[in-house]
Amino acid sequence: MPPTPTGPRAGSVSFEDDLLILVDGNDNEVGHLDKAACHDGDGVRHRAFSIFIVNHRGELLLQQRAAGKRLWPLYWSNSCCSHPRAGEAMADAVTRRLQEELGLSVALEPVYRFEYHARFGQAGSEHELCSVYVGFCDQAPVEHPEEIAAWRWISPEDLDREMCQSPHTFTPWFVLEWRRLRADYPARLQPS
Repeated sequence: MPPTPTGPRAGSVSFEDDLLILVDGNDNEVGHLDKAACHDGDGVRHRAFSIFIVNHRGELLLQQRAAGKRLWPLYWSNSCCSHPRAGEAMADAVTRRLQEELGLSVALEPVYRFEYHARFGQAGSEHELCSVYVGFCDQAPVEHPEEIAAWRWISPEDLDREMCQSPHTFTPWFVLEWRRLRADYPARLQPS
């Protein structure tokens, strides 16, 4: 089924009181906590996902996080990332969020899962068990203005170069994910 963009966005799609899924190191659910508390201080480990959208030229869709984001505002990151909410299956969450943020409906395939922790000064931290997904699409996104400040397509080679020259302009999870995708799963980034 071809991806279908939607029109301009209105209204918030992410809230500080969203209940996120707390997990142990093996991704077993151990409780729920609101998003704000999950990101306070050193953070509390919770389930998350990152999506990488690639076009037929092999370019990756990057997003620049909105200025109003609590953590890493205006940093460049992967195509889409977020969290499943309490009671929400991961497959439903990735589909929902890709539609909310970018107005796209794309088949997504899981690639790997990893845990990371990153602190953003006094604003808080990410401590996530993150599932990484890849999908393929040529359509331009319709970004949600509260989530995304800008977007662009970039070749893998140009992205590698930018990450080497200006690593501080990218979110920490994106740098980790991109390096592992390039090293361990390069075939998963190739359009068929």
